[in-house]
This record gives sequence, C-alpha cells and structure tokens, in this order.
Amino acid sequence: MKQQDSTLRIGYHASHEQFKPSELLRFVQQAEQAGFNASMSSDHFAPWSLDQGESGFAWSWLGAAMQATQLPFGIVNAPGQRYHPAIIAQAAATLAEMFPERFWVAMGSGQYINEQITGEHWPVKQDRNDRLKECVDIIRALWDGETVTHHGLVTVEEAKLWTRAKIAPKIIGAAITEETAEWVGSWADGMITVSKPPKELKKMVDAFHRGGGEGKPMYLKVQLSYAKDEKEALQGAHEQWRSNIFPSAVLSDLRTAKQLEQAAMFVREEDLRAHVRISSDPNQHVEWLQQDLDLGFSQLILHNVNLQQERFIEVFGDKVVPQLLG
Repeated sequence: MKQQDSTLRIGYHASHEQFKPSELLRFVQQAEQAGFNASMSSDHFAPWSLDQGESGFAWSWLGAAMQATQLPFGIVNAPGQRYHPAIIAQAAATLAEMFPERFWVAMGSGQYINEQITGEHWPVKQDRNDRLKECVDIIRALWDGETVTHHGLVTVEEAKLWTRAKIAPKIIGAAITEETAEWVGSWADGMITVSKPPKELKKMVDAFHRGGGEGKPMYLKVQLSYAKDEKEALQGAHEQWRSNIFPSAVLSDLRTAKQLEQAAMFVREEDLRAHVRISSDPNQHVEWLQQDLDLGFSQLILHNVNLQQERFIEVFGDKVVPQLLG
C-alpha cells in the first residue's frame, strides 16, 4: 500500500510516566544520533501505576527537547478540563513558531486519572467527545487569528492569540476504538492509534477512512518490549505495563494509579503478549513493523515499555530503523 505521508518516520516515544524529564532529554538525543527521525510524548498528570512512578510536565520539556534535537515532535493532549483550549492553542502556537513544521498535536477526550485533579464532574464519553470537538474548533479559530467568544461545554471570552505560527500544527485525532476512529476521520488532520494485531488494526484504518480519513496521515504508537533475552523482555513488560492493557472505558474512568494497579493484580506475564509486542529478536520487530507500514501508517512511534531504553535505542538504531527507512 502506498504511504500516505511523503516522509516515513520511525520515532522514539518519550514516556514521561516512566522516566524523569532529564533522562528523557538524554534518550531523545541518543535516539536521534542512532537514526530515529521523530519523537512523541503523552501529556499526563499521573503515571499509570505506582511502579512507573513519574509524570513530568510535557509542554515545558518539549521546548528543551526540540532545542536539543532536530527531530519533529508530537504530543497527545486532552483539552477541555485540565486545560483550557485557549492555553493549548497558545502553547502549541509558540512551539510551532519557534520550530516551524516540526510539531503536531494529537487531541483526545482524556482519562479521569489525569483530569480529576480539577475536582469537576467527569462527563460521559459522548459529552467528552462533544467537548473535545468544541475545543478543536476553538483552537483552530485562534490559530487563524480570530477573536473567539464561545459559550458551550467550555467557555471562552474574547480570546485572541497574538503570537501565531506561519504554518499551524496538524491536529491529529487520538483513537483507541473503531467508533472513535470513524468519528475523528470527519474532523482531524490525521489519526493516531495504538498497536494491535494486524486484523484489528486494519479495522481501525477502515473505520478512519469510512469516517472521512481517506488520504490523511495515520500515526501508530507501537507498544513493544525488547531486551537481551525473551524472559527479560516479558518480565519488563509485565512490571511496567500490566496496568495499561485494559479496554478504553476502564483506562478512561478509573481515578488513580493505585486503582489501576489493583485492577492489574491478576494480569499474568503471558497476558501481556496480546497487548505488547514482546521479542528479543530485532528481525521479529522489523516484521511486525513492516505490517504496520503495509496498512498505510506513515509514522511509527516506538515505545519500549520496559526500562532498558539505552540498549533499545542502540540495537533498534542499528538493526531495525535502517531496514524500515531503507
């Protein structure tokens, strides 16, 4: 299948939930030197488990990371509750002005674990989707130079952005379910989703295209675990990522990292294989990733979910990234 972006990107995922921002800065520099040509991070207030144990502020980190490298960066953000959309519009416009055409922002409806700090009511999914779409429209209007007043699920009073980028960032729709993938196809500049078995991933692609996403770029966050041997890769995935494998409704609506950890008490090591690509063989990872490219994804953001980041960067930079980029 023909690539939907002119430039293929194999990126390094900077996991703020697992590492201090200073460590992540070093990792993205190492990833660039190793041959990765993109990066991305999430934007959360809390980690997914007590074992992960970190959660730096991604927006301030992005300024440092983009200055320290030449990589394009993305961030996954949930405007509307923890963040006012005008503030996200300003933050993204500032990065896009400083680093032209190197920044994109993915927007989703969020998770309670991050948004509950405001003490406000956590809406049902449909209302969260409606709120997200309002925020996207507000952000785009601000990037276009409009003065925005809006009274709906969010409120804006005479907001105007005085510093804007010549080229506005892409707004990518974040989707985990087919229903959301179809919906974001109607309004987003592209889609980002998470790795799944090929048949399930194909359903996500088809839903996005069905909703209006045909011809728009598709990005994939690939959750994998690579280590020097299979046992270490499996143990590392279980230790760090067992609380992240639940369906979207569970991840979206639980309140704390401790609750997610308790929910994961009975998750066995082998259960991780259905959700994380676990292998100590770089060629196996190449095979899996090539299947993603064949589905039309033009940017693969690789997240090694265990803690062995430097070894992962070195080996994938040598044996995986060059094969995929040609």
